Amino acid sequence: MDIQDIKNRFGIIGNSPLLNRAIDVAWQVAPTDISVLIQGESGAGKEVFSHIIHQLSARKHGPFIAVNCGAIPEGTIDSELFGHEKGSFTGAHEARKGYFEVVDGGTIFLDEVGELPLGTQARLLRVLETGEYLRVGSSKVQKANVRVVAATNVDVFEAVKKGKFREDLYYRLNTVPLRIPSLRERKEDINLLFRKFIVDFSDKYRSPGVQLTPDAQEMLMNYGWPGNVRQLKNIAEQIAVLEKERVVDSTILSKYLPIVQPVSSLPVFVKDAGKEDFSERDLLYKVLFDMKKDMVDLKKLVVELLKEGVNPRTYEQNSPYINQLYDDVKPSAGYIGEEGTHPTLTIHNPNQVSKNNDYMSYDAQDAEEVEESLSLVEKESDLIKKALKKHKGKRKAAARELGISERTLYRKIKDLNLD
Repeated sequence: MDIQDIKNRFGIIGNSPLLNRAIDVAWQVAPTDISVLIQGESGAGKEVFSHIIHQLSARKHGPFIAVNCGAIPEGTIDSELFGHEKGSFTGAHEARKGYFEVVDGGTIFLDEVGELPLGTQARLLRVLETGEYLRVGSSKVQKANVRVVAATNVDVFEAVKKGKFREDLYYRLNTVPLRIPSLRERKEDINLLFRKFIVDFSDKYRSPGVQLTPDAQEMLMNYGWPGNVRQLKNIAEQIAVLEKERVVDSTILSKYLPIVQPVSSLPVFVKDAGKEDFSERDLLYKVLFDMKKDMVDLKKLVVELLKEGVNPRTYEQNSPYINQLYDDVKPSAGYIGEEGTHPTLTIHNPNQVSKNNDYMSYDAQDAEEVEESLSLVEKESDLIKKALKKHKGKRKAAARELGISERTLYRKIKDLNLD
């Protein structure tokens, strides 16, 4: 048996070097009993290669089952794969065998294995390493004589780096990596596949054959095909059934090809993505940034007082910050600009050497250092009070000002006893 014999047996069409390489790898790994990870885009034909591996192996007379891991709810995936005992959870009215028990002695194809929950990944790793598993709700160890062929259309290595896929399971499954090329990587096969699909659907629906003009063939080859072979087959079926013209040019063909948006590598802003999850962290950042700004403004004011002394010009230049200080610590004090009055600012300095009231000498050694509270809870409480006061108690507007959700603001008001 050679590669062409395998193509004929499993209905594979194409002469692309990448396709031939994938078939050759599947052919060589099939007689062994090691795990295989098939990687490729959706619609590229990964399940066909799982059948090649099973049918050319010593397990070809055993059962074969394909499981779409992404289609099974997270709460039931363990029960589906490993079975459960009666009464192990609500609705478990009787004991049930899992897929690993049903296909004992055969091959199980786990499609979209990247969608498995982390807990199920740990169970799968144990099966691969020891051949043992536990039914849900049971303490009796079961033995599994099953070969695992897995497939995914996501970059599993990237998922490992993001913590969404176990690294040890990745290397255990990826003993022999098998990559299926996308249709746009095997352009020389596109027109050949299209003609095969057109012939099949013309026979099926008893419709006349379809021919493509050279410009239509060029359009097929240059199209992006995000759905790969599955999409090409769908387009061929539409044309065979719906198109009245049996000679199809690029103008006619373009009506059946969806517009493929170019892939951009630029960063994309996702509106409101995970805002609720990060609202508390954002609020703490806002508190810290406001604290830093206040400290910088306070340092500037102190330096100004040390250089120029207490005089009207100092008040005029720093009036917004001085007003804010008086509003924070003494709301009853008068503001600058109200009938030309200035709030009383007293600096305790025992070493005043100048007789000029507009200038004060400051000795840093005699100054009493007052340590400012750096409690995040106090700052957070203070910030919420300011926002509520600014918006006259309107919580929705205050939450918008703080950059958090209204529900989070209600919870923080309750936690901080700000009612």
